Amino acid sequence: MNSEKWSQPAMRDFEYESPDSLDGAIQLLNHPLSKPLAGGTDLIDHLRTGRLVADVVVDIKKIPELNVLEFSENGLRLGAAVCCHDICANADIQANYPALKDVCSIIGGIQIQSRASVGGNLCNSGAAADSTPALIALGGVCHIAGPNGVRQVPVEEFCTGPSQNILKQGELLTEIRFPLPQGKSSSHYRRFIPRYEMDIAVVGVGASVELDDSGKTITSARVGLGAVAASPFLAEKVNEFLTGKEPTEETFTEAGNIARSLISPIDDHRGTKEFRLHVTGVLVKRVLTEAATRALSK
Repeated sequence: MNSEKWSQPAMRDFEYESPDSLDGAIQLLNHPLSKPLAGGTDLIDHLRTGRLVADVVVDIKKIPELNVLEFSENGLRLGAAVCCHDICANADIQANYPALKDVCSIIGGIQIQSRASVGGNLCNSGAAADSTPALIALGGVCHIAGPNGVRQVPVEEFCTGPSQNILKQGELLTEIRFPLPQGKSSSHYRRFIPRYEMDIAVVGVGASVELDDSGKTITSARVGLGAVAASPFLAEKVNEFLTGKEPTEETFTEAGNIARSLISPIDDHRGTKEFRLHVTGVLVKRVLTEAATRALSK
C-alpha cells in the first residue's frame, strides 16, 4: 500500500531576545517584524506553520512590570505575562474574580497553563478566545506601554477583528486592571465545545452580577460574548435589561434571548449559525444563574 510521507513546513529563522526591562522590550518591538512572546503557546505554533513571520521574537517573561499579580483595596493588577497556573492558585482571585479562575482552568492542560498567560490570549485576539469574554465581564482595563508613553483601553475595545487588535508598532500590553467587586457580587465563565479533543469554543460567555443587600435585585451586570462575532464584545443591551431586575430564571432566560439578537455567528466546522444562536441563549442563562448564585453565597 502506497503512502505519502507527511512533512511539516520548516520554521523561518529568527533572532531571540529576552530583555529584562520594559524600555528594552519596547525598543526591540519597534522592529517591523518583531513579535512578543509571553507563554508562546500560540505564537510558536503560528510561526511554525507560517501563519505569522518574525525576524525577532522578544521574550517578555523577565520583565517585572509584566509579572505583577497584586490584589488590594483598589482591585486587581494582573501582569500580561502571569501564567494561568498562578492565576488559578491565587486565593484572592478565587474569592473575588472567579470567572478568571474558570477561564484559566480550561485553557489547555497543566503544561499549557504553566506557560500560557491571559495577556497573551487577549493579544492573540481570537474571536473564540476564552479569556476575553471573562475579562470584559469583569470590567478589565488594558494598560499599554509604547514609544509614545502609556495608555489605557477597556478590554471590550481592545480586539478589532479576527486576530487583530489596537496595539501599534512597538506597543506592549503590560497589565490588565480590574475594579474591586462591591457587595454581593460574583462572576462566571462557561463555554461550549463540540468535544474535548477540540479545545476551541463554539460559544463563550462571561458574566458578572452585583446584587443589592437583600439579594433580590440586580444592581449591575456585565456580559461578554465570544465566538459569535468577529471579536468578543460587551453585550450592553443585556446589561441594561438586567439592571433593576430580580435574579430569576425568567429574567435570565430573557437575557439569553436578548443576547441572541445581538450576535452575528457563522457556519463553520465547529457549529452552524443556528446552533450558535441556540447555545448563546442557553449559556447566557446558565452563566448568569451561576454568577448570581455565587453572589448570593457571600
